[in-house]
Amino acid sequence: MAINKVVNKSTKSHGAMRNVLEYVLRDEKVKEGYVEIAGPYSSETINYDEVYQTWLAEKRLWDKDSGRMYTHNIISFHKDEQVTPEQVLEIGKEFAEKFFAGHQYVIGVHQDKDHLHCHIVTNSVSYLDGMKLHQTKRDLEHQKEFTNNLCLERGLTIAEKGHHFDGSVIEQGEITAWSKDKYNLLLNDTKKSFVAECAIAIMEVVPQSASREEFISGMEERGWSVQWEDSRKHIVFQNEDGKKVRDTNIEKTFAGMEVNKEALLNEFTRQNELRLARLKADRDRERAEAELKQYYAELESAAAGLDTAKAVRDDTAVASGTELHHDGTGYSEEERETAGYREDTDSLIREVEADINDSRSQSRTVIRTENQSVTDNEQSVTREAERRLEEQRRALEQERAEAARRKMSHSHGWER
Repeated sequence: MAINKVVNKSTKSHGAMRNVLEYVLRDEKVKEGYVEIAGPYSSETINYDEVYQTWLAEKRLWDKDSGRMYTHNIISFHKDEQVTPEQVLEIGKEFAEKFFAGHQYVIGVHQDKDHLHCHIVTNSVSYLDGMKLHQTKRDLEHQKEFTNNLCLERGLTIAEKGHHFDGSVIEQGEITAWSKDKYNLLLNDTKKSFVAECAIAIMEVVPQSASREEFISGMEERGWSVQWEDSRKHIVFQNEDGKKVRDTNIEKTFAGMEVNKEALLNEFTRQNELRLARLKADRDRERAEAELKQYYAELESAAAGLDTAKAVRDDTAVASGTELHHDGTGYSEEERETAGYREDTDSLIREVEADINDSRSQSRTVIRTENQSVTDNEQSVTREAERRLEEQRRALEQERAEAARRKMSHSHGWER
């Protein structure tokens, strides 16, 4: 029985694409070297970094280096299915040729678990015409139907909804595969065990964590200590009663829930990128709001200055005992003939207007200074947050690189 699963998370970054290629081509997983590569690739050996660089060059050639980077399919067989690694690779190749023709793809048959399965990772950009790969819900249904037909042609069993591999009916409420409803199912299960409680805590903490430290702290808040050591392969969770759960135990109990080191580090990287993007968006919005606020303040200041100038002219006329004429001068015919009086009054008005202009200029300066101070403080906080996120991102990259180096030190290269 083959299950065709599409992995949709963390597919929109270079790091995610490089990580998934490294994972699929690991020596300890493709133990006997059942690997296939299609599309432009010049190297004589299959190396995940060279595959990554080749795919990246193809994306940039077509100016399509953004959005979804790749697709990731997993065709998995039941542990009791009588299928060979050669057949699994053959099924993977026929599947990829059917749905991903014209795209670069890598297939790796993993033999590290009690059931055979193959990973198919595909470059989202076609090397033939530069078009990006898009899959609808109907396309995914076609892929499942095609996978079932491939199994039937080889005398293998196919998945039947509501039944186990041996044909027995699945009891209502029985957990057999991971889904978006798994969290609610676990949360409402009155018979849940401490393993399920650990899984619930992990599902609550991971989306809020952008680093290993945040993850460990979040688990501790929920009553679970985390033993995550570089010298040990697995993560061990322990509750306040001393009961321990290993990451592999959770993955075996709830199929499809990945809580190993690599999966968690990939998710932390994704959360880090999301936080950074939100910070930048908030910073741009705040800058735009500050500029708009300053613009309106200057308009109000200018309007207030004009009103003040008019009021001063009116007050001057009233103080001199002169009624305002229709021409707005405020002087009688006799007064206009008195040049000295006119010059003195005009001089006074010019002085008042000069004072108004000075006041308006000072007001604008104060507003700009205040706005700039607020903006500088906000930018300082944002820069500090970005700096910390960047440090977390670099630490995650170093941690993954160190883990890869330790694993590579036990391998003999990628030559097939």
